[in-house]
Amino acid sequence: MPVQGRHPARRPHLRLTGARRADRLRRAAEETGEHAVVCVCHRRLRGPYTGADTALRALLPDAYARWPELVDHHRVELLYGIPELAEIVGPAPQQLAFTGPFEQRTRFYGAHMIRCMNQGIVTFLAEYARRVADAGGAPPCLVFEDVHAAEHTTQELVALLLRRCDPGTLRVVVSGADEELLPELAEALAHHADTVHVAEPHPDAEDRRTAEELVRAYVTADGTSDDPAEIAAYAAAEQAFVRELHDLRADELTPGASSGTKMGAIPYHRERGADPGGRGREALTDALRVSAVIGFSTATLDFGHRGRAVTDPSAHPDDFRRFTALAANALVPLNRLEESHELCMDLRRRFTDPNAHMISSYGIAMLYTRFYSPRDHETALAWQNNAVAIAALLPDPKERLLRQVFNDNALALIEMHRGNLHHALDLVRTGMERLDAALDPDEWVVHRSQLLYNRTRLLAALGRHDEAYAGFTTLIEMDPYYTDYLSERAKLARKRGDIAAALADYDRAVVMAPPFPELYYNRATARLEVGDVEGALADLGYVLEMEPQDMPTRLRRAELHLDGGDLDAAEADVAAGLALRPSDPDLLCMQGTIALERGDDEEAVRRLDAAIAAQPEYAGALVNRAVARFRLGRPSDAADDLTRALDIVGDHPDVLLNRGLAHEAAGRPGPALADFEAALALPGADTAELTAARDRCLALLAGV
Repeated sequence: MPVQGRHPARRPHLRLTGARRADRLRRAAEETGEHAVVCVCHRRLRGPYTGADTALRALLPDAYARWPELVDHHRVELLYGIPELAEIVGPAPQQLAFTGPFEQRTRFYGAHMIRCMNQGIVTFLAEYARRVADAGGAPPCLVFEDVHAAEHTTQELVALLLRRCDPGTLRVVVSGADEELLPELAEALAHHADTVHVAEPHPDAEDRRTAEELVRAYVTADGTSDDPAEIAAYAAAEQAFVRELHDLRADELTPGASSGTKMGAIPYHRERGADPGGRGREALTDALRVSAVIGFSTATLDFGHRGRAVTDPSAHPDDFRRFTALAANALVPLNRLEESHELCMDLRRRFTDPNAHMISSYGIAMLYTRFYSPRDHETALAWQNNAVAIAALLPDPKERLLRQVFNDNALALIEMHRGNLHHALDLVRTGMERLDAALDPDEWVVHRSQLLYNRTRLLAALGRHDEAYAGFTTLIEMDPYYTDYLSERAKLARKRGDIAAALADYDRAVVMAPPFPELYYNRATARLEVGDVEGALADLGYVLEMEPQDMPTRLRRAELHLDGGDLDAAEADVAAGLALRPSDPDLLCMQGTIALERGDDEEAVRRLDAAIAAQPEYAGALVNRAVARFRLGRPSDAADDLTRALDIVGDHPDVLLNRGLAHEAAGRPGPALADFEAALALPGADTAELTAARDRCLALLAGV
């Protein structure tokens, strides 16, 4: 668990802007000294993690030599998007999804997974820097250059570093042209970095290179040069010569190319070489596969569009469909759903091929049943039935079987969402039996594991918990590093009342997975069940360090602080939340509750008024405002609030008791008696207090 940064006022993080890389780097050297690691981030070099890979290559050898357990703890995140780092620290464990051929892959990740990996990398770097400082070493400094041209993955990583890292132990310098950045990065720079504009110096001495030398320099720099002479010479050069240079550079880079180079320089050059529709298309296909497998959503979308641009859909329909389908998939985690839908429709307009219509029907069905808000399962069913019908007509028997089972599995998901759990289970079970009868054990292993996963989830939904628990155990044995199975089994263990087993699964998942916020949140709630408030606060704190805008987590931690009597900490959490969402009813209600605990009833009423204005049917806020109004000597107003609360939640013994007390204080023993007697008839009632209150009212009504 990371230590929160101190963020001292002196020497904060720094942003350098200026037109030329060389000028910016000279200024960076003046600012940072000899301990800086310069990380050029231009996406054309090595794709999404260009620059991040440089930083890790520079720091990992020392980290692994001094604190191997720290590297081991973050091995998954460090190697996930940069597998070549295994040369330094050894390989990472592999999920089942990464072991089979691309054509058999049916589980893809996206931007959420990459963000979790980035969070893990930041946690590693922050902890490494802290240990270096504690050991008396010079604090490292990372200079991220050409950030304006960095892919979104690296821009996100830099934003997280700025926000989460103490500049006193790990200073971040963000250098680039003054161009638009990812909004998260722009915000992080505004809040956590000073900005210095680097003025252009006097012109350099006359550049004596020939036009050919300038063009060669531009191409050798993989299109990242910002030298005006090189840019102008490249633009003016004869195109046949330029294409030849691009192909030569691609030929030079291809042998032993890293996954990053396959997503960066190689497709860049092949697109501009002599055969963009041939070798360019092939290079973009390779880049697309690497990117889609890892889950670089923005890069996958980029490769998909670039691939479509160089691919003749008549000559290479399979490639065009692949570029389109994977681009459509990548748009979903980016929450660009209408664009995803439009790409699916584009396939339908372009092709009469059944595969195109089957794939697009499935994609649109998933949008309706999983992602659109509100979801529309009936429309999803119509689209998925189309995919199922087409799959049944495919000519090749094996492909027909595979596509039928795949689409029946999707149909089962829709039926589950429609509440038809038994029908969904039958669809999945039948699919499993058909594949088991027709395929060898080592064929389509990932898809078959997903069928088992869906079957197991359906068993859990049907209340067949013992069978579901056994199913999750089998899945964990098959694919131990896919930690969703551990989380699902932990959830089931909690339902079975075995909190120790649940915590064991959560603990195991935390060790093996990147830092998924939901995993830490769930473990926090489990820890609370066994009274481990300190552990729960640590987990919730880590979630908020990673994602400070996570309002449910912030509210839960505020509640814990409130329950523990730490009103200042609770107030700080609420204030931080309201700074981001000033009209959030839950936060306003919590603020009112804190004011109640402090005895400031007037302030409590003001805050609870705001909560109720934001959400008029908020029963909890109405009950708390009733308490404040009662203490302010306004029992009739309190009774009115409690009446509204009862209209929302129905008869509740505690609310009836409180309304009865308000009626009693307002001099209305008849209504008070009715509330006390109604409450006594309900389970969970405080019979001692209610009986005493009833007897008081009876005495008043009898004139005693």
